[in-house]
Amino acid sequence: MTRLTIDHLTVNYRDTQALRNINLTLESGQLVGIFGPNGAGKSTLIKAALGLIPTVTGRVLWGDSSSDASGNRPLTHQLDRVAYVPQRSQIDWSFPATVWDVVMMGRTQKTGWFQRYSAVSRRIAAAALERVGMAAYGDRRIGSLSGGQQQRVFLARALAQEADLFCFDEPFVGVDQTTEAVLFRIFGELAADGKLVLVVNHDLGESIANFDQLVLLNRDLIAAGPRSHVLTPENMRRAYGTSVQFFSQAA
Repeated sequence: MTRLTIDHLTVNYRDTQALRNINLTLESGQLVGIFGPNGAGKSTLIKAALGLIPTVTGRVLWGDSSSDASGNRPLTHQLDRVAYVPQRSQIDWSFPATVWDVVMMGRTQKTGWFQRYSAVSRRIAAAALERVGMAAYGDRRIGSLSGGQQQRVFLARALAQEADLFCFDEPFVGVDQTTEAVLFRIFGELAADGKLVLVVNHDLGESIANFDQLVLLNRDLIAAGPRSHVLTPENMRRAYGTSVQFFSQAA
């Protein structure tokens, strides 16, 4: 088992404190939902953990949960073990790449830049496309697809990376119910296979029941743990500043 440890993480965005002294430990083999209001620092948490934005204080470690702290190393030194899918709004959909091109990008780190992809890499990419139901779209331009199809292709790219830690930023925005079901199914399979899957989300509806653990943020860490521990009226008031309706049976 491996563990992600976020230790005293503080992040500023321009003149605003985006995250304050976040301390969080997450074990592999789980599907974790990161929730909170707009501007709560959900995406910032993922980006800071991956070294995509600077931090003021803190460190993020990834390592064997059975070892002492000295056995863990900074996550930014192990990015070959991470697959990250940003928000769709951050992707240039006009880039002239096919579905196959995008998925093969997931093999670049293992193959090396300017190297020919091996037969093994091609088989892994083809299997990833088949797994997300997009095998018939390999020659299509990525920009010509629907939002749900695009999200499936980027999930396939993540699968092709053969990572241990998967980070998805708002993957359910603009997708159809069929794609949402595919995403949750594969996220669950990855967690069952011992991976740690982090999903930034905002939907407090019925789909929240799919997550093993929840992280509730509003610049500070409000709560983390099982749904019944996190989704309390007091925690929701602290996060959202008011009474919030959510799918109570999911708790």
